[in-house]
Amino acid sequence: MLKSFILSCIVLLICFSYSYGQNTSLRNLYKPSNAISRSISPENFTGEKGKGGMAVIDKNSNSKASKLGQGWKVSPKINIKAGETFTLGEIDGPGVINHIWMTPSGNARLMILRFYWDDETKPSVEVPLGDFFAVGWGMMDGPFINSLPVAVNPGSGFNSFWQMPFRKKCKITLENRNKGNVGLYYQIDYSLEKVAKDAQYFHAQFRRVNKLPYKEVFTIVDNIKGKGSYVGTYLAHGARQEGWWGEGEIKFYIDGDKEFPTICGTGEEDYFLGSYGYNEKELDGKLYYTDFSGLYAGFHVIKDKTIDGFVDVFGQYRWHIEDPIRFKKDLKITIQSLAWRSEGYLPLEDDLASVAYWYQNEPHNPFPELPANENLIIKKKK
Repeated sequence: MLKSFILSCIVLLICFSYSYGQNTSLRNLYKPSNAISRSISPENFTGEKGKGGMAVIDKNSNSKASKLGQGWKVSPKINIKAGETFTLGEIDGPGVINHIWMTPSGNARLMILRFYWDDETKPSVEVPLGDFFAVGWGMMDGPFINSLPVAVNPGSGFNSFWQMPFRKKCKITLENRNKGNVGLYYQIDYSLEKVAKDAQYFHAQFRRVNKLPYKEVFTIVDNIKGKGSYVGTYLAHGARQEGWWGEGEIKFYIDGDKEFPTICGTGEEDYFLGSYGYNEKELDGKLYYTDFSGLYAGFHVIKDKTIDGFVDVFGQYRWHIEDPIRFKKDLKITIQSLAWRSEGYLPLEDDLASVAYWYQNEPHNPFPELPANENLIIKKKK
């Protein structure tokens, strides 16, 4: 009887592995799967089988492939007009988005990425393009990121490996809020396959406050209702004062917490898995730090000296892949902006912008409206 039960469990496990290809890892890549691989790009907008690289050269255009002909990189990118929202892809499910690669031109803070699952009219992902890939301060000057779900490679190769299942369909759009046209090279790699009944939907939400009012906390996300798992935080921090800026505690209010949270961190750099001011050292009156980029956390000093209004600007990410924050009813997350001075702690009025990443059952609560353009952009020195 026991042997029969164990054998049945093994059979079910093998069948599950065959049916649901989104559970891939180095440990099971050798196992067969019924998933069907597809990809959307400007060379195949629909992702259909055998329909890639079919673009025809327009005789009136200045095509770089005019001497080579059809099939020779005729349509590698798109151009999105100012004020236009372009549909990057629509996919009939069930399926899973496995990887996204993008490299844009223009101001990435004014390019809004949105994902809609199944029949949604309000997006489950609504984030400026750069911030979604943990480079909220801009492109080309780094940082380069070598994490598990997000990779940013030279010169502006943005990659997401977040797994995003959907059942009926998905729609991905990009809004161009820049004053001029922008170009985008991109590819969306997905698989058509069965999706487990208990699979939850991917969400990401952006927030920014510039500048944070004195003694107020910054809300990373609020009003998440339902059951789910919180899986990551990106935080872009602009420091306005000299000295150490990262003493603020992060707090997770879970399933009905009121004044006090269930999870309370011990400092900003502690939450992002650093310590002691990211190895800060003072030289000629200026602080220097040690950057790092790991599978689950990273910290970067942004080297773009044209950014105006700050002593220094930083990017930090923390992926809760091995330690997701589980919630059953609701979730709220805040972080303090707090300095350390010789006289003690000092609340700061810094620039904080965040992306919260999580999975949950649908429906989800609508997101707060994104800031107006003037409150999104990063000011440059004249």
